[in-house]
Order: sequence, then structure tokens, then C-alpha cells
Amino acid sequence: MQAEQTRAIVAICLMAAFADQHKDDREREHIRRIAESLSANSGVDLMQVYQDVLLGRFSLDAAAAALDSAELRHLAFEFAVGVCDADGVHDARETAFLDRLRTALGLARAEADAFTAQADQLAELPLDVAPAAASATPPAATAAGPGSGPRPSTMSDAELDRTILNASILNGALELLPQSLASMAIIPLQTRLVYRIGKSYGYELDRGHIKDFLATVGVGLTSQYVEQFGRKLVGGLLGKMLGKAGRTIGSVATGSAFSFASTYALGHVARRYYAGGRSLSGDALKASFSGLVGEARELQQRYAPQIEERARTLDVGKLMNELRV
Repeated sequence: MQAEQTRAIVAICLMAAFADQHKDDREREHIRRIAESLSANSGVDLMQVYQDVLLGRFSLDAAAAALDSAELRHLAFEFAVGVCDADGVHDARETAFLDRLRTALGLARAEADAFTAQADQLAELPLDVAPAAASATPPAATAAGPGSGPRPSTMSDAELDRTILNASILNGALELLPQSLASMAIIPLQTRLVYRIGKSYGYELDRGHIKDFLATVGVGLTSQYVEQFGRKLVGGLLGKMLGKAGRTIGSVATGSAFSFASTYALGHVARRYYAGGRSLSGDALKASFSGLVGEARELQQRYAPQIEERARTLDVGKLMNELRV
């Protein structure tokens, strides 16, 4: 893929990220840092693309025109849908943007709508995947608020460790797969993990709370998708996504390590937070998450064979069906 095509797809992802016009300063800054990091690793000045998109100097039509194959146009649309659905099913502004993008890319409505429907189903995955835990949670604990003091979990320490590790391995494996939907499943799975951990400590969480929790620890929803897709563009997996040879294990492993580490750190920060009665401050949560990410990157090397084996046996379609129940 040529540099101009890389710039075009990144520009479309950035346009999708800003389509709802609601991104806060934290999210914008995270996206800016991602563009800076990808520029250093790709040899393409993606920081300039970031600035051009923000200032309206890179048009949607120009980006679409740079994509000269059906495969690239479909890929750009899939990435944009994932970015728009990162923090929930796309709103009216994002819907309008995706419709303009579909037209600019010359995609058939039926095909575009079919993919969008799959992504929407992922974005709306039910949170409650462990109903048995709810019956073991004392009503008083469920009603308790922040700062209510330490509390036990309905899961043992070994069960919590296993739950977090299994989720981390699965997300690391998903990052090794070429399908766009595989990357789109990572954040819903992280959201489920936080929900399950919080519920085990007696907290009934909704999506709004979990979204705020993720933002506080430093996991931006939209920016994480931009980073995942950006890594695939510059990290060696794009050729496989387009049905060609050329996957480089070292580069791909970087993205997998990132997904493993962020999931692992998120799970253990959530465990500390809810076990302590939600008394940790925002700064403490960020510091804890940052430290755990570093530890998890080293731990990932130990589990790399299991992650690769999970990826070899992972059926994305089957997984999507299992996640919806």
C-alpha cells in the first residue's frame, strides 16, 4: 500500500473519530499522541494528516479518491464504522458521516448496511454475562456507594486472576486476526470484564459508569480503536486483511501485546477499585493502570504461545454469536 493510501485511510478514521463533535480534550489529546506515534513508526507524516483533518484541509472526497481498489475502500469503511461505534452505536451525526462516506467510496448500500449491523450488534453486547453472581451478592452491598470501604468478591482470588488472564489472552488473540470485527470486539470485551469484576464486588454498573471508569484510567474508547486500526495499517497486518501475503509476526505482535497488556491492567485496576469500595482517586487509578501496563507487557511474552494458539483456533463468527447471549 502506498503512503498516500495510508494517509487517506488514517484521515477517514480521524474524520470518523471527530464526526460526533463530542470528543473531550482527553480523547483528542490521546488521538493526537497516537498520530504522533504512528508517524514515527510508519515513515508517513500522520501528524500532518491529523492537523489537516482538524482544520478541514483534508476532504472526505479527496481521501476516498486516493483509495483505488475495492478492497481498500471496503477496509476504510469498516475502520470508520468501528471508530464510530467505539463508544456505543453511532449517533445521528456519525450516521450521517457514514452515509456520506459510503457514497464517496461508491459502496453498495446493502453491503455497507450489513457490515454496520454486525458492528452495531457488537457495540450493544449485553453486559450481564454472569447472572449467577448476582444472586450471591448481598442487597446491601449492591446499594452501597463510593467510599463504602473494602468488600469481598463473590469470586475467589484464583477465579478473578483466571478471568482477567483469559480475557487478556482472548483480546491479544483477536488483535492477531485480520478481520475488522475482531478488533471491534476488544472494547466490548473489556467493558464486560469491568462489569463482571464490579458486579462480583456488589456493584451494579451501567455503560455510562464503565465508560467514565475507562476514561479515568486512560483507556479512551474512540482513541483505542484509532490506535488498533492504525497499528494494523503500519504494522504488517494490512496485507493479510486485503487477502495478500506479507504478515510480519514481529510487528503484529506489537499490537497483540498492547491489547493483552491494556486488558490485563484494566482488569486488575478494576479489581483494586471495586475491592476498595471505589475509594481510589482518578490520579491513583491512572498511576495504577500505567504501572500494570508495564508489568503486563513483560507478562505477555510468557503467554505469547497461548495467545497465538488461541488466534489459530478462534472463529470470529462463532465468537460473535456466543457474545450476544
